[in-house]
Amino acid sequence: MTAIEAAVARKRCRRRPQKRRTRRRAEVREERRMRSSVQGGDDASEASAALANCWWRSLIEFDGDSEGGRTEAAAGSRGAVASPRVRVLRELERLAAAANVSLDDIRHKLLTYNAGDLWLPAGGIPKHETDIPPVITILLLGLAGTGKTALVDLMYCVLGRAGFLPFAQSIPLAGSNDGRTQCLEEHNVLRSMRSGFCIFDSRGLDCDRMADGLEEVAEWMNEGVRHGQPCRGANPPDAPAPASAPPATRFLRRRVNCPVVVANLYELHHSLLSGDPRPLEATRDLFHYPPIKISPTDSPILVLTHGDELSPEERIQARVKTCEYLGVSETNGVYDISCLNEYGTAVDEMDPATSYAVAEAIFRALVVADRTHPAKASIKEWLLVVITWAMCALSTFFAFLSCCCSKLAKANREYTKLRTQ
Repeated sequence: MTAIEAAVARKRCRRRPQKRRTRRRAEVREERRMRSSVQGGDDASEASAALANCWWRSLIEFDGDSEGGRTEAAAGSRGAVASPRVRVLRELERLAAAANVSLDDIRHKLLTYNAGDLWLPAGGIPKHETDIPPVITILLLGLAGTGKTALVDLMYCVLGRAGFLPFAQSIPLAGSNDGRTQCLEEHNVLRSMRSGFCIFDSRGLDCDRMADGLEEVAEWMNEGVRHGQPCRGANPPDAPAPASAPPATRFLRRRVNCPVVVANLYELHHSLLSGDPRPLEATRDLFHYPPIKISPTDSPILVLTHGDELSPEERIQARVKTCEYLGVSETNGVYDISCLNEYGTAVDEMDPATSYAVAEAIFRALVVADRTHPAKASIKEWLLVVITWAMCALSTFFAFLSCCCSKLAKANREYTKLRTQ
């Protein structure tokens, strides 16, 4: 082998490892590109899931600008006065942000809550002189078909951690096919023996019979509610009473501490479009009904359901117009909650914003209830009651004696007249 051939052979041997290194670098780059594409797909799926849960982010206010990520709703805070639409979007963003941080915290507060834990001193009355019941009672009120029972099921899923099961069912009685709640039902949504509150599901009111419905609501607020207490209009005249149902008198009567009004946002939206004011007027009559006013300054908590049946634009507009018609704030004590998803089952922990809205609505109701407990009756008040009852008893007794004496005197006069004749 000549010197030239030996030099060419050595050069070829040096090129082979270099080609292998170049090929290996290309393979590494291709592997990194595939990994980044897979990761990007996962991020895209997560982003699409987050967008599905945060439905309002598909609106035009949430189009990202050149700075990347700032929204028109957030930038609207720089203005002097925000529009109702912007305030609603801020409230929805607040719930979504709080759900990622405080959902477990508010669940823990509800699980460990006892009646009176949120009480604050007011009026110079100490806590031991305040009439605090052992269990706080929250009553769900609303028109027929607003989703009160579905809301109770959602509370079981969010707080009871039991998945979707038909805990609160609307079973029609014999001769009735409306599938509505027939009697008052008490629910322990925490599924705990130490629960400090309970939720009462009621029968929906009829728009055509609002006077009777409001009269029944006044009875619930003034006299209290019982588990299994029949509702007006639930039993047809010829329907037999169920033999297996225990009488409601066996259960404890509870004082309503906080009412919650549930409204069908889909129905209210179509009421605004069609010009049929009956659903809106019935909801307003119930919302401003004086007996459900726990405090003169506080309005009842409003829960809007069935909003997922509307488009995001219609959903925001319906909420703003409904709150404007009711004369309440769009963000204070108003919650837009979807009780069912596209599969017909209750929304679970896959939607943390809805879960947090449910938990916060219950927590707000407990705050209102603990803030409005009346003072216990003092000894002087009890003595006044006893004296009043004693005076009433004495007056009744003397009235009875007077009636008996007048009858005897009349009989005596007639007898004397007969003797003289």
